[in-house]
Order: sequence, then structure tokens, then C-alpha cells
Amino acid sequence: MTKAEIVNEVAKATGIEKVTVQTVFEASMEAIKDSIIKGNPVYLRGFGSFIIKHRAQKAARNITQKTTLTIPAHDIPAFKPSKSFVESVKTNK
Repeated sequence: MTKAEIVNEVAKATGIEKVTVQTVFEASMEAIKDSIIKGNPVYLRGFGSFIIKHRAQKAARNITQKTTLTIPAHDIPAFKPSKSFVESVKTNK
């Protein structure tokens, strides 16, 4: 499902104009992104959490050149679904 499809579904379900729904949706995504960039996780009860995961430094191999390189430690954004969300997905299959 694309962002446009989500906007269409929400507009249809709520009766709000697509332009307004899109503005609110974009602002919501921007707020989540800004919070994660600042290092603050976002918790949406019943849906999941947007968190930051830390990856430790590790060694990697370039097998074509037979060299070893070091990948530095870094943080990445991640999504962790809530237990109720996971259960909903399991029971619908």
C-alpha cells in the first residue's frame, strides 16, 4: 500500500478532503522522523514502536579483493510491532 492509497482510504473513511488528510499524514510522518533523529523513540499503543537500534562495530570481508574492512558502530531506525498487532496478523493468515 502506498502513501497515496493510505490517504485515499483515510479520506474515504472519515469524509475529510484528501488534501487535508495528506497534510496531516505528512506532518505525522515528519514528527515521527524528527523524534527518532533526536534519539527519542515513538510509541503508538496497539500499533508498535519506532525505535533506534545500535549496531556494534564489526569486520566484513570483500571476497573479490580478499581484504577485511571494519564497519563502524552506527545507529539505525527500526519498527517493533506491538504484541496485539503481531497477533492480529497471525490470526488473519
